[in-house]
Amino acid sequence: MFNNKSILITGGTGSFGKNFTKLLLKKYKPKKIIIFSRDEMKQFEMEQKFSIKKYPSIRYFIGDVRDKDRLDIALHGVDFVIHAAALKQVPAAEYNPIECIKTNINGAQNVILAALKNKVQKVVALSTDKATNPINLYGASKLASDKLFISGNNFSGGTTKFSVVRYGNVVGSRGSVIPYFNKLIKNKSNFLPITHPQMTRFWITIKEGVELVEKSFFEMLGGEIFVPIIPSIKITDLAKAMAPTLKQKIIGIRPGEKIDELMISKDDAPNVLKFKKYYLITPNTVFSRNINMFRKSKSKEIGKKVNLNFEYNSGTNSKFLKVNEIRKFNLDEI
Repeated sequence: MFNNKSILITGGTGSFGKNFTKLLLKKYKPKKIIIFSRDEMKQFEMEQKFSIKKYPSIRYFIGDVRDKDRLDIALHGVDFVIHAAALKQVPAAEYNPIECIKTNINGAQNVILAALKNKVQKVVALSTDKATNPINLYGASKLASDKLFISGNNFSGGTTKFSVVRYGNVVGSRGSVIPYFNKLIKNKSNFLPITHPQMTRFWITIKEGVELVEKSFFEMLGGEIFVPIIPSIKITDLAKAMAPTLKQKIIGIRPGEKIDELMISKDDAPNVLKFKKYYLITPNTVFSRNINMFRKSKSKEIGKKVNLNFEYNSGTNSKFLKVNEIRKFNLDEI
């Protein structure tokens, strides 16, 4: 799939970008891997691990997805794009809404237009469970981004295919709760802060996220949203797994937070197919309303329609990790 191909990753110095780069170098022989991001220090740090001398296919491009002209240059000759750049901190987005919109919505539009102009073959955009029935600006901006990428197929003429991968909290990723809890434990805090005792979240390893994106490039027809079938956790159980003897203190929900997260709503159910390891939200646009064209995957698996009352909610998920499972899950990943 990626052999002798040029791949560009926006936000490539983040947790996903580094791990996807690792996968590309381990499993394939890409022609070029372009790490596109705006922070030169993070690029310098990433280059210590993935040096150009050791991996001559790697290129480090300073750029911002807000800058359409820079994207036009960066995407010249590129075959595949993974769009991982985003402002993703919920409280920060609530306080800085215009900046969030500039990156998450205008930036998405710039990626789409640059991909079309440069005749990129495939584009996969990373999304979040917060984009489903959003109550915060980050989620709303990612929902708008998802809609933009899906609609990109309507005017690409088949030259460029756009799809989305949506998943939940990534274990140990930058900005997630695990590094925060670890810092508190290391600093000998006498409690772990819990926003709400009933709060649940979907739980996925970075390895699983990377592998789903890899698979989506193989399977995609254009216009789909890939949603992994993953377990949920209770935040109180996560705290117990990380610090069994430490007190938990309820501090209240932060602005824009939900008790449970949703990856597929009931409104999406008529367009959802279930496969062995993922759900597929098929597009319902004028040009691709036939769900049957997505039913058979390229790996010959047959997707099944879900019940019309189906929703994929972290609070009602069929699989919850127990405390000992969370501990093992986290250790395996970190």
